[in-house]
Amino acid sequence: MLLVDDHEMLRKGLRSAIEAQQGWEVCGEARTGREAVAKADELHPDIVIMDFAMPDLNGMEATRQIRAAAPNTEVLILSMHQSERLVREMLNAGAHGYLLKTDTGEFLIAALKALSEHKPFFTPQVSAVVLQGYLKPEVREGAELTPREREIIQLIAEGKATKEIAEVLGISVKTADTHRTNLMRKLKLHSTADVVRYAIRNQIAQA
Repeated sequence: MLLVDDHEMLRKGLRSAIEAQQGWEVCGEARTGREAVAKADELHPDIVIMDFAMPDLNGMEATRQIRAAAPNTEVLILSMHQSERLVREMLNAGAHGYLLKTDTGEFLIAALKALSEHKPFFTPQVSAVVLQGYLKPEVREGAELTPREREIIQLIAEGKATKEIAEVLGISVKTADTHRTNLMRKLKLHSTADVVRYAIRNQIAQA
């Protein structure tokens, strides 16, 4: 299993709980979403335990990239949030398990056992949120973002300049600047501060 969280103490706690189970082992750890994608490609874990609020590349985009490259790798999302929209987007990204951090102690092992058999897992609390959203579909507002646009918004919100964004994404500065300009026009944002507020409000980046 691959542990992905930017807090060392949480990773240590997860590792301890996992390796207490016979036959289970942690093959690696990652502190950012982009590092998680690279480690998953290198280590081929059966399961990735992924914090949603990750620096550099958030858990949703990291999950999308990992699942696209390795469809048999399951992803369990850990999050402090339980909005129906967020759960739905994580499912669309390819995660088959969603666990609130407050429920980790109670449900972690059960979730990992389910995912190891390629079965989905949701706590009763999260299942209720998903059901509520199914019965009362959310009215979507605003523009839909592509995975690349979400990456760029997060990088801008984290304070990276256009040149740094280009380096992270492996594109030219001109292309990065074009993406940035088009994205702000699409979302009707006028400053970096507007982008930061948008990213935090839509849980693309942390406050």
